[in-house]
Amino acid sequence: MPVDPLWNSTTALELAAQRRPGALIRLGRQHRAWTLAVLGDRIGCSPATVSRLERRTRIVDLTLVHRAALEVGVPRHVLTTSLAPHPASAPAATRVTASPRDAEEDPMRRRTLLTATAAAGPAALLMGLDDALASTPAPTGAGPLDSRLAGARALYDKGAHAPLLAGLPDLIADAHSAAASRQSLDQARLSAVYSLASAVLLKLGSYDRARLTADRARTWAEVSGSPLAAAAAARELAIVLRHQEHHGAAQRLMSSAAADLEATGLRTDATAAAYAQMLCTLAYTAARGGHRTEALAMTEEARRAARRLPQAVPQGRLFTISPAAVDLYTVGVHWALGDAGAALDAGKNLRPDQFPTAERRARLGTDMARAWWAWQRPEQTARALLDAYRASPGEVRDRPAIRSIVNELAERHPRTSGVRELHLAVTSVSS
Repeated sequence: MPVDPLWNSTTALELAAQRRPGALIRLGRQHRAWTLAVLGDRIGCSPATVSRLERRTRIVDLTLVHRAALEVGVPRHVLTTSLAPHPASAPAATRVTASPRDAEEDPMRRRTLLTATAAAGPAALLMGLDDALASTPAPTGAGPLDSRLAGARALYDKGAHAPLLAGLPDLIADAHSAAASRQSLDQARLSAVYSLASAVLLKLGSYDRARLTADRARTWAEVSGSPLAAAAAARELAIVLRHQEHHGAAQRLMSSAAADLEATGLRTDATAAAYAQMLCTLAYTAARGGHRTEALAMTEEARRAARRLPQAVPQGRLFTISPAAVDLYTVGVHWALGDAGAALDAGKNLRPDQFPTAERRARLGTDMARAWWAWQRPEQTARALLDAYRASPGEVRDRPAIRSIVNELAERHPRTSGVRELHLAVTSVSS
């Protein structure tokens, strides 16, 4: 579909390059000869709110920006560019030129731009995922789904949330196309794609979206009949419910899913690993709900279940649990129970080299940091968070709860060793 020539103009392209989404919204509103009140009525806010939205350079409400931009016709690729952080090596007012043909918002152009602007950060890229969830895109035929899903999981394991989000719309599109075969393997693969989407959305604190994708993962797992896909989907939904403070529902769901998995006989390492990881999640869920006895009992049961598993997790496995990973979950369980001392004791012998992925190595740092912070030890907290950041910046930068600790450290203990370095590392990328 051709783009209005307005968005190929020098003015529009400069505003996008200058990272001024509000000014782009004003340009589109004035192009349509709408008053502030007219646009406010169309997006459900006051004229004063629209005026502030257009004047601000700092994004306060990304959802409102998205809605207003859509209403005035800002093309997706122009808006995405305007939401990206300024390139470190170029001034903010970098001049951009493009031909009308280059600016056309055809599907291939949009996919290329989304991938190229992964630096826009997870918040901006969520809009592309929203579109894919609202209306499944046309398939791309980009290549074998198994290898692409493995590549997407590898991005998750690195904590590379932005490029993972950039690629999810195409992955969802092609997985849906494959599932039209009605083959159980294709349906289970689609469920796995949605489970992965839930996992990364949970990292970003986007719980409503994560619930939607987890529900879809459960639906397709049910259709496929795969016990592993069903377990993965149930786990993601339970984590969403836990974050939404529905602890009882989360615990019931996990208990039922673990029992269903156990009923298969756990004859393979893959199902045994799934069962152990389900028990870990169940233990943490019980802890967050304040059920100490159940949480500790599930932790011990998970440890027993993991004894038969190899320390090195085979690549491509849906559930990546190991005996060391169970010990890491134990740190989180004690922290959730409010026992920071026990959490620190549980993690004192864990080492980063026991974990094969950057995501897990960073989780060791963030979990220990939460325990140190609960124990009011700012220097040890900062050191653990720096270790986590070096392992995987996204695990510190993109998780709201961890970013909150960084901000509190900077406010309350700015002169503590490591705090300034940590705060600069996180804010210089996320600002």
